[in-house]
Amino acid sequence: MPDPGLPASPRPLLLAGPTASGKSAVALELARALNGEIVSVDSMQVYRGLDVGTAKPSEAELAAVPHHLIDVARLDETFDAARFLALAQSAIADIQARDRVPILCGGTGLYFNVYLNGLGTAPAPDPILRAELEATPLPALLDELARLDLVTFNEIDIDNRRRVVRAVEVIRLTGQPFSQQRARWSERAPALIGRMFGLQRDRDDLVRRINRRVEAMFAAGLIEETRGLLAAGLENNRTAMQAIGYRQVVEHLQGERGRLETIELIKVRTRQFAKRQLTWFRGQLDLTWFDLPAAESPGETARRIQQALSAEETPGTNGRS
Repeated sequence: MPDPGLPASPRPLLLAGPTASGKSAVALELARALNGEIVSVDSMQVYRGLDVGTAKPSEAELAAVPHHLIDVARLDETFDAARFLALAQSAIADIQARDRVPILCGGTGLYFNVYLNGLGTAPAPDPILRAELEATPLPALLDELARLDLVTFNEIDIDNRRRVVRAVEVIRLTGQPFSQQRARWSERAPALIGRMFGLQRDRDDLVRRINRRVEAMFAAGLIEETRGLLAAGLENNRTAMQAIGYRQVVEHLQGERGRLETIELIKVRTRQFAKRQLTWFRGQLDLTWFDLPAAESPGETARRIQQALSAEETPGTNGRS
């Protein structure tokens, strides 16, 4: 138990939402207002070199507000949920020790899950079963997953073969749905009651933002960046190769489709990904949701969240917007 005579550490704040919802800009405003630092909850921004395609913070943004868990892994390294958890816990403790507010911001549901609930009890990979599953056609794996665990089937990236294989592997090894292989709500949860927020937009607005983002990535040199990453070994990193944008550009560079067709495909894949993110967040996290009007600035959204925080900390209120 903490010493009641010592001041309490600043409590973390969690900010989640689908890609292109504007959460990074809102997190920056919150960090400025609350004396905070941002902990990235993004499975691809951890890799050095994956810059344009992951919409990493700019140099100006990194200089304005300290960010953590950005560029912490080489392209030839394995980065998983266990490593995220260790680094996130260390970063949060460091931020709190300096009397600043940790703001966990991102869109990777798995990483939010392990931070809140621990690593869970899913079994270790079985080499023989893994080899069998990796040799099985993806449609057959998806049929099995839909039949045995419809919750995971509806949430998973069906184009991410690695994750589909792992889900089916866990189901076969345990006899239980993969969606049930989660640890119980941990002791971290009470500190986040009333401090977990989700951002969502009107579908048409989100689609416009996604389309603009994809076009901006190509204008900023996504193809050239991907070409350089291939030379540095991108294809050998199975996790990074699953990143939307890079995967499709690699296929473009291999001659599978033209530039304009690739841009449109990435827009479609990103919209599908955003829908899966929303489904996961709504079903798995107890978030206070904020609807973002298209014309609302990040600063205005941040002020609304601050009002919700103030209400949560005031006796007799429930902290909901």
